[in-house]
Amino acid sequence: SEMLAGLLTKGAGEHSADEIAAAIEGVGGSLSAEAGPDFLSVQADALAADAPLAFQLIGDVVLRPTLEEAELELLRRQTFSALQAGLAEPASIADRIFARELFGQHPYGRSSSPASVAAITRADLDAYRTARFTPSGSLLVIAGDLTLDAARQLATTALGSWKGVAAADAPLKAPPVRTASSIVLVHRPGSVQSDMVIGNLTFGPADTSVYAATLAVRILGGGSDSRLFTTIREAKGWTYDVSTDLNRPRGPGSFRASAAVRTEVTDSALSEILRQMRRIGANPVAAAELAGAKSALVGSFPLSVQTANQVAGSVARVRLLGLAPNYLQTYRTRLAAVSATRLRLAARRAVRPDAAVIVVVGDATQLYRRLKAIAPVRLVDTEGKPLTLESLSAKPAPLALDPALLVARRDSFVVLVQGKPLGWQLATVERQGDTVRYREQTELANLIQQTTEVRMSANAEMSETHQTGKARGQNTRIDLRYAGGRVKGDAVVAGPQGPKPFTVDTAVPAGILDDNSIQALLPAFPLAANAKWTLTVFASGENQIKPLELAVIGTEKVTVPAGTFDVYRVRLSGADQAVNFLLTTAMPHRIVKIEIVGAPIEFVAPK
Repeated sequence: SEMLAGLLTKGAGEHSADEIAAAIEGVGGSLSAEAGPDFLSVQADALAADAPLAFQLIGDVVLRPTLEEAELELLRRQTFSALQAGLAEPASIADRIFARELFGQHPYGRSSSPASVAAITRADLDAYRTARFTPSGSLLVIAGDLTLDAARQLATTALGSWKGVAAADAPLKAPPVRTASSIVLVHRPGSVQSDMVIGNLTFGPADTSVYAATLAVRILGGGSDSRLFTTIREAKGWTYDVSTDLNRPRGPGSFRASAAVRTEVTDSALSEILRQMRRIGANPVAAAELAGAKSALVGSFPLSVQTANQVAGSVARVRLLGLAPNYLQTYRTRLAAVSATRLRLAARRAVRPDAAVIVVVGDATQLYRRLKAIAPVRLVDTEGKPLTLESLSAKPAPLALDPALLVARRDSFVVLVQGKPLGWQLATVERQGDTVRYREQTELANLIQQTTEVRMSANAEMSETHQTGKARGQNTRIDLRYAGGRVKGDAVVAGPQGPKPFTVDTAVPAGILDDNSIQALLPAFPLAANAKWTLTVFASGENQIKPLELAVIGTEKVTVPAGTFDVYRVRLSGADQAVNFLLTTAMPHRIVKIEIVGAPIEFVAPK
């Protein structure tokens, strides 16, 4: 459904994506489609005088989408990029695993994966559209300066030929029932903070407890005056942000609290969140606190129905969720009528700290024993696969690099930002006997000009790292030497307040890599499907030792200006920015593309 929604406006009837965009934007309007957990919707905004055009375009994208292969492949690449960013982002990891744990085999527990996106074909989308995207069960909402007769005529002209009956819904598996809290600890080596989500199932959207529960969740963590915000952020200083949310989809609802805190205070912050969750359902809310929450919610409600677009969205949500016909008209009155007693009773149903799913993403070597004192802990990796406690203390396996594959080479790349060339990189490997010299030159518009040189042995024993250049207009420099179990030198890196100098004199374990050497060494790794390595690196620009993970996450065929190649997709994660390297499966391995995960930046091999 998400892929179909992404293509509906990318070509329909006789019009291309560009022609559709030009038509609606030419009258100052907009046209879009989106799919969520329950519904797929198409929306158009335009001045009342341009309503015929808006209806015409809606008719085209609903009845006559072209679903062009080129647009599908572009959307697929964009979806891959977004998924890869989410797979590397701790907050996204926490959300994905929380949904899976909370909802189990219910559809709300599912999440997309690169494999599932890669498997979708145009035929799949066309079959899905025929089976599910039909007028039966659909809703059309129009808000604006139109009479009913005019609206009916426009709708009939645009959609009158739309036919079809939706396929029957398949039975859904119920979410698991929980009687106790438990913690899923997602091991993310080297994390300096923990991202946590705590929550439980609640009730359906039409349950009358929603008014009191909404106020309870607002008091608990819904604003800058909430209990969690004033304790965890203001009084304790443990986090920049903490929040709560009451989610009301068409199916089972959920409550959740989320926060990102420093690793060393993770257990304290979690204990405080659970304490406040228990308190909201156990103790009466003070009259002033209840009045403040009512004032905030009742007072802000008119802002959500100011525009025609907001009115249409609100009416659509009421109808699709099966709420009372007068829900919008009575919402503020029913909020204002909630008593402290009703709030406490609703809070007990909606906020259940003693039967909660708790997901914490962070460095399990520092968190496991602390969190075990709060609730039973289950260890998983960032993909949700089980880990053992013993695996946390296991020493990384030797890298088993093949020095014979570390051959002299010259790799050049064009740097693309949002598909436009804005720079270049040239990387060379020179080898004399057992000595390897790697030199990398990068230029990205006026943002980065940098030359890096790393010297090491063919067995990846570090010797020297030197770097000069400019970043964000600031002169930068790194000069390091590895010897006798230490790395020494000095550096100047770009900082928010200007250049930041520091001295390096750090003990380093045997087998450590300088983070600037990884791109040079990649072709010497024993690449194979599902291979994974833990690298201990000295991050020269940060003056710290950290673990990184290198993993082969798939094989595919990729086309770049240099040609079409069968490649391994190798992800480097654990640093602030995850990176995908695409290396040829053919030997000797060569890097043909580099992707900065979560950013519209690619390095591609030119012709």
